[in-house]
Amino acid sequence: MNSSPRRLAAASAVVLMATAGCSVSTNPDEIGLEYDAGVFSDTTFDSCVSSGNRQYYGPGDQAFVYPGGQRTYTFSPEEGVEAGTATVVSRDDLELTVEGVVTFSLNPTCETFQEWHERIGLKYDADTDEGWVRMLRTYIGAPLNRALDDASKSHDWRDLYTSAEAKAEWEIEVGELLSGYIAEQGGGDFFCSPNFTGAEDQECGTPQLTIQQPVPPDDVRAALIKAQQAVEETAAQEEENKRVEMEMEAIEMLVDELGPEGAILWQALKEGDVEFLPVPEGGSINVPPRGGE
Repeated sequence: MNSSPRRLAAASAVVLMATAGCSVSTNPDEIGLEYDAGVFSDTTFDSCVSSGNRQYYGPGDQAFVYPGGQRTYTFSPEEGVEAGTATVVSRDDLELTVEGVVTFSLNPTCETFQEWHERIGLKYDADTDEGWVRMLRTYIGAPLNRALDDASKSHDWRDLYTSAEAKAEWEIEVGELLSGYIAEQGGGDFFCSPNFTGAEDQECGTPQLTIQQPVPPDDVRAALIKAQQAVEETAAQEEENKRVEMEMEAIEMLVDELGPEGAILWQALKEGDVEFLPVPEGGSINVPPRGGE
């Protein structure tokens, strides 16, 4: 018995759906890769998938999607960030805490992206949220801690905490060390400047580092505040001493000019302790006896 054309069409549709495979799509802030990995073939790289694109692949093939575009590695006491505050030791052996952010982009150049995926991404399952953070802690966080440690060893804690100039110099040092340590840790130009898009006329550049003023322990800050208060109180006392000294010099000049009694009378009149009533020449004034007598 022959099958009808309608049945043949339906059967063909079922076969087509079974063999058509799937598709991988990337959001504007994602990049991906696709590998041929059919049942009867070896796993081989096929192509990269740029941001905001969709690509179809066969059954059994593999696709991986990673964060693309500008990304951050934040280290602070806040919840939900990649790492907690960093700790450094100054040249004069004081421990300080530091927070900040590293801004970067994963190199989307296809050949470099494939190399990063096969060497690092797969090992950490970095196409998952948890794996991505674990990968960043190794390839951004570890070089960052090393750079912070090395740069801090050449600065005293008080300079880092109180001097904007010293802090700026230190931040530049940390940034320069960080770019080298990240490249060394990853073994390639995998982490680029935040604005790198993979264009042929662009260089990968280096991640951008922004760090806050290093903070010493609470007891050291309290002692520093107390010492500053003492300095301010001493300065205020010195100003008061100067004022008293100038006043004494003025009194001495009055005594020299008016005599002791005249100086006393002048001071009393100045401070309002003695009432002064002018009397016309030849006039008279009655002074009532004390006690109303």
